Amino acid sequence: MARISFSYLCPASWYFTVPTVSPFPRQRVAFLGLFLISCLLLLMLIMDFRHWGASLPQDRQYERYLARVGDLEATDTEDQNLNYGLVVDCGSSGSRIFVYFWPRHNGNPHDLLDIKQMRDRNSQPVVKKIKPGISAMADTPEHASDYLRPLLSFAAAHVPVRKHKETPLYILCTAGMRLLPERKQLAILADLVKDLPLEFDFLFSQSQAEVISGKQEGVYAWIGINFVLGRFDHEDESESEAPQELATGRRRTVGILDMGGASLQIAYEVPTSTSVLPPQQEEAAKILLAEFNLGCDVQHTEHVYRVYVTTFLGFGGNFARQRYEDLVLNETLNKNRLLGQKTGLSPDNPFLDPCLPVGLTDVVERNSQALHVRGRGDWAACGAMLSPLLARSNTSQASLNGIYQSPIDFNNSEFYGFSEFFYCTEDVLRIGGRYHGPTFAKAAQDYCGMAWSVLNQRFKNGLFSSHADEHRLKYQCFKSAWMYQVLHEGFHFPYDYANLQTAQLVYDREVQWTLGAILYKTRFLPLRDRRQEGVRQAHGSWFRLSFVYNHYLFFACILVVLLAIILYLLRLRRIHHRQTRASAPLLWIEEVVPMIGVQVGP
Repeated sequence: MARISFSYLCPASWYFTVPTVSPFPRQRVAFLGLFLISCLLLLMLIMDFRHWGASLPQDRQYERYLARVGDLEATDTEDQNLNYGLVVDCGSSGSRIFVYFWPRHNGNPHDLLDIKQMRDRNSQPVVKKIKPGISAMADTPEHASDYLRPLLSFAAAHVPVRKHKETPLYILCTAGMRLLPERKQLAILADLVKDLPLEFDFLFSQSQAEVISGKQEGVYAWIGINFVLGRFDHEDESESEAPQELATGRRRTVGILDMGGASLQIAYEVPTSTSVLPPQQEEAAKILLAEFNLGCDVQHTEHVYRVYVTTFLGFGGNFARQRYEDLVLNETLNKNRLLGQKTGLSPDNPFLDPCLPVGLTDVVERNSQALHVRGRGDWAACGAMLSPLLARSNTSQASLNGIYQSPIDFNNSEFYGFSEFFYCTEDVLRIGGRYHGPTFAKAAQDYCGMAWSVLNQRFKNGLFSSHADEHRLKYQCFKSAWMYQVLHEGFHFPYDYANLQTAQLVYDREVQWTLGAILYKTRFLPLRDRRQEGVRQAHGSWFRLSFVYNHYLFFACILVVLLAIILYLLRLRRIHHRQTRASAPLLWIEEVVPMIGVQVGP
């Protein structure tokens, strides 16, 4: 250890040395502190990587689960950060208003608004329906606003008053209005645009009241189901129920099949590059394809989708039954005239209908003609009789009614079937959910082969779904055969296709096309919010986005500072060693030379 020595011409007992304060203990403490800090940072990095690599998807799963549970809870109308939106579905039989809400956008341009349906204090969806449809105002368009007043008053009572002026209102009319002449449509819409703003403070303009096409309705339905399933969340890659991502980095979307009473609809995403088609088919494909951007900025293409959507009028379950009965009636009566028979003209000589359960009797009436039928429950024969109703063409790219169908990659696709697709599989067969063609065909064939009396007894014993009624029991055989033919012969789905899910609810809630509509209509709102936020806090937001939220940059800066401190301490140590070696001879002289002048004795 280096010393500073003091030597004077004085007695030897006065000779002493004062040790210096060594820098080494301080260095040890400094290195120990740096070591602990480095270990802490390393631990934080390991935990952070583990969190991003494994825990984050699980946390997102848990957060998504909590969000789904939260969707069923009452909406907190006291929350100042919530925004609201209204969509009126003006259908053919009635009109319904849906109230939606969403929190403030998180600022990420790649994320969509988190729109949910509002729920009241009893956790019930805020929705109200009135009858008849708005098309009933065709001859009295000046009363159209009076017709919608109960719906808007209902919504105004649930949306906080302070939010009314910033709550957009969309009035979207569907099938009933599409059947009216254009002048009557415009008269009804003009009355709504003129009178509703005088009574309600909602954000409403002329462009927000319109008659949408079947294509738009199908696109909105497709957006709604994919949004609820989280297929637009491109960053959530490893959710257990999520499919593998596409080569573009986006998650695979699902297609929809929806068979109502009167119409049938199909919608699914198609690749941006399609094969070369003949001119006629190419024009048909352009009409049936819809390309749109759900992102808040047209410059971001992560949410650009290209969807094939088609609506087939007359191909719904009930309307198809009417077409089938017309076909049977005409063919039977023509055959009777040609062969001199009396089949179906009396209950004693009925027409044996393969599409009805065994022993079930019914009467088909058209105008003044009547046909007596009795079920014989032959499901295979029923399917053969339904085949002409598909109206297919010989073109390989055509589906139902000879309409062009964009190719489907059945090895890399997923579909959800709603309405009749779910009722046919679940109400009496009780095999709803994951669809399996052979299993469904066997169950439907067994049902059709049962006697009507046995089915009635099972119904009374409560062996069927609570949604099943006598009408379902009566026409289940026909509708199951029709659904099977439409799916496999009309849309060309393989008989062993395993990625079709029949459903009525998704995450315990009904998915309406109105959800997709408001998501599409409000897609630019996040951009507006971000711009306003950027004007208010330009520098602060830049700092947060570029530094605080960038973990890698933050840790890199810390490591650079620590490295600089370590290098500085090492340099000080080298300088100290040099000074020590340089001062060693001088210290020896200081200790020795003073001894020369000391007298030993007299």
